[in-house]
Amino acid sequence: MVERLGQPLARDAMAYVLAGGRGSRLRELTDNRAKPAVYFGGKSRIIDFALSNAINSGIRRIGVATQYKAHSLIRHMQRAWNFMRPERNESFDILPASQRIDEQHWYEGTADAVFQNIDIIESYDPKYMVILAGDHIYKMDYELMLRQHVDSGADVTIGCLVVPRMEASGFGVMAVDATDTITAFVEKPADPPGIPGSPHLALASMGIYVFDTDFLFEQLRRDADTPDSTRDFGGDIIPHIVKHGKAVAHRFTTSCIRAAEEIEEYWRDVGTIDAYFDANLDLTDVVPKLNMYDRDWPIWTDSVVAAPAKFVHDAEGRRGMAISSLVSNDCIVSGATARRSLLFTGVKMGSFSSVDEGVILPYCNIGRSARLSRVILDSGVRIPEGLVVGEDPELDAQRFRRSENGVCLITKSMIDRLG
Repeated sequence: MVERLGQPLARDAMAYVLAGGRGSRLRELTDNRAKPAVYFGGKSRIIDFALSNAINSGIRRIGVATQYKAHSLIRHMQRAWNFMRPERNESFDILPASQRIDEQHWYEGTADAVFQNIDIIESYDPKYMVILAGDHIYKMDYELMLRQHVDSGADVTIGCLVVPRMEASGFGVMAVDATDTITAFVEKPADPPGIPGSPHLALASMGIYVFDTDFLFEQLRRDADTPDSTRDFGGDIIPHIVKHGKAVAHRFTTSCIRAAEEIEEYWRDVGTIDAYFDANLDLTDVVPKLNMYDRDWPIWTDSVVAAPAKFVHDAEGRRGMAISSLVSNDCIVSGATARRSLLFTGVKMGSFSSVDEGVILPYCNIGRSARLSRVILDSGVRIPEGLVVGEDPELDAQRFRRSENGVCLITKSMIDRLG
């Protein structure tokens, strides 16, 4: 491919989103859906952030590799991401694990999920590949990362977070020199290496990689011929390049998208019940850490055709209202109160009920006089009249999934067991 002068590099790039993970630490939230398909932020899904970043960065060729319980994820992408048009040199491919190499193997790792689809990628002839995890919450301009990749002459450029050193032990961590060239890559080290000049900080991998496409294919084919490989980017591909080639760190602070009022570079791995709950509730702050109202960098998602939200009754003790909350279409708050909560599409709250710090997923129904605090309701849950959650920790733990921080996850099967 001939690089066109004056054109953004993103025009010659393909984004490839790895969205096959289960996300088992989210417990029952991922019993029937992959982690990237989990709802977030009142109307979106987690995967919408990586996909929106790609679109907003100018990338117009996207592939998404799926594997674990992918039906709801695929259905969401078909509905929300069907606006890409081949006549505009755009493409959007959903690539489920389908034993394309042989009849014995599904995707064996993150690298294998790309390797098995090399022929599809080659048909689009991208010059660069942007490999993305589909399960993080953040806003980032990949064009800036592509530009650093080209300017530095790197074989691979790795997106990195600057974190306190001893908090990096749960990540892949990079040791770098003064130019941010990576000298070592270690997975989840007990004693993470510090950053030159800032030994109390470390560079943690975001699971974002930029490659020249031809070089990536060479590495994937080499890895596929290596008998003891786990077929993983972090475990195999990246350490090999660090040892035998040139790997460069790209700091998230360089390309993070922040609206004027956002005071920090916001990135969250919402991989646990508590992390998922906290990240959702971040959005209810007067000045949220993550601005979902930024029209310059929108988070694209499925536009549900539904009636507007409605609040009814205005009597003392029976007033329909929401305070510091996000309320989506088709919600009816009928003589009830929501405080610091997110009501996703189609939530109904009965009279005299209340939710205080709740993440209420689509089409839940909260019965009259129920009192819920610090809860996550999975989609479609019907809360019985008068149920109280969040006031008796021992009773909550017997009936529901209660997290370390006292958040109760409630599913339909848990309600069914109440009798």
